[in-house]
Amino acid sequence: MEKRPFSFEKLHVWVDIRNMIKEIYTITSAFPENEKYCLVNQMRRAAISISSNLAEGAARTSFKDQAHFYQLSYSSLMELLSQLIVCNDLGLISEDQYLGIKKQIDFISFKLNALRKSTLKILSYSGNSEK
Repeated sequence: MEKRPFSFEKLHVWVDIRNMIKEIYTITSAFPENEKYCLVNQMRRAAISISSNLAEGAARTSFKDQAHFYQLSYSSLMELLSQLIVCNDLGLISEDQYLGIKKQIDFISFKLNALRKSTLKILSYSGNSEK
């Protein structure tokens, strides 16, 4: 029996986020032990929040709620970017690692913003801010 995917699983950006999460876990696994409960924990939680908020938004029935959760997903993405900058500054990741993930973040941020804007556009066409 073939399972039908949930709505968020159909989003290309969700697949991109999953791939980035794997990379964040790989990179942070090489961090020093003293960062385990600081940057490692914060970065992993931020990365997971990106996909979790996207999934929660896609499950909402109101366009306003959907747009809100897509914004939260974007905010978590920016949190992760800030943490990566700090990691690069501290020498915990190389410039190449930083630039590689930043490129993914740029791509994901574009897709998340497009998703949010299209949701808000539908909301404005509906003429009702509660849909």
